[in-house]
Amino acid sequence: MWGMENLSYSEAAKRVKAVGYDGMEISAGPDKRKEATQVMHDNGLDLILMAFGGGSDFAEHKKKYHDDLLDIASYKPMFINAHTGHDYFTFEQNAELIQTAADVEKQTGVRILHETHRGRFSYSAPAIQYYLLKLPNLRLTADYSHWVNVAESYLSDQAQNVNRAIAVSDHIHCRVGHPEGPQVNDPRAPEWKDALESHAKWWDAIRDRHQKANAPALTVTCEFGPAGYLPTLPYTQQPVASQWDVNVFMKDYLKKRWKV
Repeated sequence: MWGMENLSYSEAAKRVKAVGYDGMEISAGPDKRKEATQVMHDNGLDLILMAFGGGSDFAEHKKKYHDDLLDIASYKPMFINAHTGHDYFTFEQNAELIQTAADVEKQTGVRILHETHRGRFSYSAPAIQYYLLKLPNLRLTADYSHWVNVAESYLSDQAQNVNRAIAVSDHIHCRVGHPEGPQVNDPRAPEWKDALESHAKWWDAIRDRHQKANAPALTVTCEFGPAGYLPTLPYTQQPVASQWDVNVFMKDYLKKRWKV
């Protein structure tokens, strides 16, 4: 729904269904989750719901995170994609939140994945290594565009760090980042060919791992964002590309690359 907030869930569902998406990933507030679930079901679309903590006070953050996860899980989405913790929380605090998610997953039977994202415990490839080593059951949503931005590189000098993450990544956000930002202006442009290929090789590796494990499916969200993430012209704030067209391109690009 990111970038389509001006549409109703019903309008958005019909639009994504018409161009061949299988589902939607939605950040729905407590008052919208029932509607989102019903609309996706009515349109034959799969649904991933998102969860966030709240606030800089750890105790308040943990309570909101726990309550949100429990409520979201009651709608039985495919899984929950969680923005977990903060980069300024201690390892012990973030680990407590990850354990909270594990407890909710065990209680409800709904999988919870933790997105690699700036500002979270998972904000960079090096920062997440201790978590991966100490918390072997941790599962990720791979949005490595953030790591490229944080590292100001395509991570070629820390392949081992990325490979550890690939080994536990179960969902992909196929946005393409670059060393100075989390989103290239248009992945179709020839100047971003190497950036696209760098990310696609990581996605290939995640897919290969799933295929070797005979996993029934691998989910991918085309997550190029709207103006703000998408660069705009000064003064007019006119986006330099169409967010919708870019995301459809990413869907078609991966389907062609993977022959699906």
